[in-house]
Amino acid sequence: MQNTTPFSFINKTQPFVAIGVTKQDIREKIWDYMESQNLADFPRPVHHRIPNFKGASWAVEQPPHLREFKVARTIKVNPDAPQKNTRFCILDSHKTLLVPTPRLRTGLFNKIIPPPGATKDILRKCATSQGVRNYSVPVGLDSRVLVDLVVVGSVAVSEQGWRIGKGEGYADLEYAMMVSMGAVCEETPVVTVVHDCQVVDIPEALLEDHDLTVDYVLTPTRVIMTGCRRPKPKGITWCKISPEMLERIPVLRSLRHREQQAGKDVTLHGEQQHLWEAGSKHTAPPSAVQRPQDAPQPVEGSVPAACSSLHREGLPPNAAALPAATIHVSNLPAGARVSELKRALRERGATPLHLTWQGPRRPALLAFRDLAAAEQAITCLQGLRLGASTLQVELVRQLRDK
Repeated sequence: MQNTTPFSFINKTQPFVAIGVTKQDIREKIWDYMESQNLADFPRPVHHRIPNFKGASWAVEQPPHLREFKVARTIKVNPDAPQKNTRFCILDSHKTLLVPTPRLRTGLFNKIIPPPGATKDILRKCATSQGVRNYSVPVGLDSRVLVDLVVVGSVAVSEQGWRIGKGEGYADLEYAMMVSMGAVCEETPVVTVVHDCQVVDIPEALLEDHDLTVDYVLTPTRVIMTGCRRPKPKGITWCKISPEMLERIPVLRSLRHREQQAGKDVTLHGEQQHLWEAGSKHTAPPSAVQRPQDAPQPVEGSVPAACSSLHREGLPPNAAALPAATIHVSNLPAGARVSELKRALRERGATPLHLTWQGPRRPALLAFRDLAAAEQAITCLQGLRLGASTLQVELVRQLRDK
């Protein structure tokens, strides 16, 4: 009987083509399929995780056969469950294993140091999340560590080396931080270990400059050398880092201080816009500030009725002072969250200097560096949907003229 499933574990020559418009569409297809076909392994459900999968132990039998693994002395591996056997293999090969601290809360790396004379059973314990806590020491920024091979987890990956993670950006940030501290370079090979069903077609248009690509894809049935020519991140893209993220990650603050001392531009996401906002506040008297409860609430799924009035559109009273490079996003659904809008913007390639969020059902404002960037973003955002609503995207200048 012909196999009609959208993914094929057996047929290696015809991987599933991901038709999703955004990265999140592709993630959801992978997660849903792995759960529905019972391909996932503990921890479950796999949604919002780097999926652990049945057969992961077969896939990690591949690294020792790679020349890059054989010559590597220090290997960085992500802490997710699918790579547990990879971590054991590294320790069993008497190589140095570095594991990032979860969410980078207490530093960048932990170096795993098994006890003297450790048996294979002890090494397997060292490769678990509990072992990382019990048998490791932190690696500081001044350690001058050189990483010879990087192993990352993925939700989806293409044969060309395009990679999609779970959406939090930690693998990309970890790599960028390693570049900034001189631990890796463009030639450092990057490997990912996935199930065959996670190898899909990914439109290159979804990738951004800070997205990490991979050189090898290992599955239970294949070793794919991607030959990826897309440049890897050159370091930390500070304009993508929010002040909130900087506050959560102490080692990131240390790296920022170093780069600032070196004369690099370390302006964070939204900082330039905050300076503009601070100046513009002086142009509007307190009595002119509109409270959220004063604004009419548009009906879900409809375009706000009073486009002829900037106030009724939810724009601030000093909207005439807004720069021409400001985009007005309306028709947001009632349950919309700012995190959902931010993710949708990133996946469409729209990166404003600042996003002003006025709550669900009220328009959001996106500030860009110039008019050309704003107009390009409008093109990228055409047809963007959140839930059941298609968002309305216009330049503030065009609203003024109505």
